Amino acid sequence: MHLRTERDKDVAKRLVSRTQMRRAAIVGAVLAAASGVAVYTGAAGAGAAPAPTISSVQAEVNSLQGKVDTIGQRYDAAEQQLTAAKTRLGQISKQYDRAEAQYKRASATLAAVAVAAYENSNSTSVIGLLTSGNPDAVLSQASLLLQVEGTHNQEATQFLTLAGELSTIKAQRQHTEEGVAQVEQQIVTQKAALTKLLDKQKTVLTSLQNAAAAAQVQANTVGGGGSNNSTATTTTTTYTGPTATQAEKAVAFAYAQIGKPYVWGATGPSAYDCSGLVQAAWGAAGVSIPRTTYDMWAALPHIPLSDLQVGDLIEYSGESHVAIYVGNGYIIDAPHTGAVVEKISESTSWYSGSADGALRP
Repeated sequence: MHLRTERDKDVAKRLVSRTQMRRAAIVGAVLAAASGVAVYTGAAGAGAAPAPTISSVQAEVNSLQGKVDTIGQRYDAAEQQLTAAKTRLGQISKQYDRAEAQYKRASATLAAVAVAAYENSNSTSVIGLLTSGNPDAVLSQASLLLQVEGTHNQEATQFLTLAGELSTIKAQRQHTEEGVAQVEQQIVTQKAALTKLLDKQKTVLTSLQNAAAAAQVQANTVGGGGSNNSTATTTTTTYTGPTATQAEKAVAFAYAQIGKPYVWGATGPSAYDCSGLVQAAWGAAGVSIPRTTYDMWAALPHIPLSDLQVGDLIEYSGESHVAIYVGNGYIIDAPHTGAVVEKISESTSWYSGSADGALRP
């Protein structure tokens, strides 16, 4: 009996050892194949870097995603500036057309005066100046206009003032266009670099998660089975609630967008980024809210996270990300590039650990 007991203990030890060895081999193989990360087999040499863990890589993914969200909001703000600049450009163009017509009429009038005063030695120069069609040249030699006998000084002064304003506006327009384009390009470049890093970390994270799952399956197989504590939760993506209030209408709109792709800077209707989604949702309910998460945070009333109601907005990661609360502990979010609009529990690790506060439009 004693011999059998000792033999059973020995078999048990070998099974445990075999399970641990297989688990380490699976994790090591996946890491080596998928990410090139140094393989950790249980005995680290002097100065060897520790093997990455799911929690450490997840933290890096969360950090990078926060940076991408921050840049995304800056990009949205730059897009707003660009849109405003283009609107202003259209207004300036109309002003310029009207002013150009006035300029030509004034030029013709002043040229006629100069012709009538041809005896004046400056007349020839003035006539050439007025018929040049160049307001900048007129401004640079404005004194000539006031030296011509018979010139209506008030009319000439108004004309010169108008030319000066137009010249300034043109310079401002060009400066604004160049500045916004430069900022936009800088943001796009930063976003591309961070997205590359984020994709790499997600690959490592997926490898670690797959390795852990495979090791668990192997351990269960060797050990003759076992329980799986993970539970899959399926939630409906069809809104069946009321739409009497503006908040409920915003939630109904958000539900209707589930499955649509996340696109950086998009505001619908076929794709969204995070702030574009919630802005469109509340817009569909007849409420105008700011475009970027930072402007939302600054402009909208703040409420405690413990007092959430459907339609409230939750901001994350330094006010760089936003989602809409839809009740029963769930949010609808446009998460990141490569993903789609989804309904997800607000208690999911990244969201629960990154929430800054809630807003009520």
